[in-house]
Amino acid sequence: MIGNYKILYRGGEGELVEKKSRFIATARPVESEEEAVAFIEEMRKKYWDARHNCSAYIIGERGQVQRCSDDGEPSQTAGRPMLDVLLGAELKNICVVVTRYFGGTLLGTGGLVRAYSGAVQEALKNCVIVEKMPAVRLRIGTDYNGVGKLQYVAGQMGITILDTEYTDQVSMIFLVPEEQQGSFLAQVTEKTGGRALIQPEGQVFFGFADEELVLFDD
Repeated sequence: MIGNYKILYRGGEGELVEKKSRFIATARPVESEEEAVAFIEEMRKKYWDARHNCSAYIIGERGQVQRCSDDGEPSQTAGRPMLDVLLGAELKNICVVVTRYFGGTLLGTGGLVRAYSGAVQEALKNCVIVEKMPAVRLRIGTDYNGVGKLQYVAGQMGITILDTEYTDQVSMIFLVPEEQQGSFLAQVTEKTGGRALIQPEGQVFFGFADEELVLFDD
């Protein structure tokens, strides 16, 4: 499983004005190039009367797909600076469109680069970014005497208990970060005297959005 990577979890907008030109940045999560292209077209229709709708996107957990467009601005003054902001933030699965309403004054190459990159930075301030981290779900069965021991180990290691089922035995599901799996299992085995029944239930990614736990099944 691949390691940690950051994604855009919830999109947002940002705006700045430079010499009467308005730069409106809109960022949205995307899972594929088709989604990115559709989003760019959506922004073109929404801001049909704007001079430019420049874009940049990065898709894939390793950033396998990277594209950008100056949309009529001088080469390398819009799309590439926008993409550089996304790369600098180490974001994946994100598309951003910066719409420009021309204010009548030319900004020059440096001015355009600053305006387009600055607009993207403003949008990112209003987005929710999540770091996806690899983990495993572990179902651990124990008798009632072992519940407190498992809760103690989880609490000491900062492991999340996703669910607990009580029957004649107790079945607990833990979300264990990949790098903690070995030490967690060692502690569980030690504290329960090797009597706990451990069943892996698959690999997942998890993260925190506004301090709330989010699970990803990919």
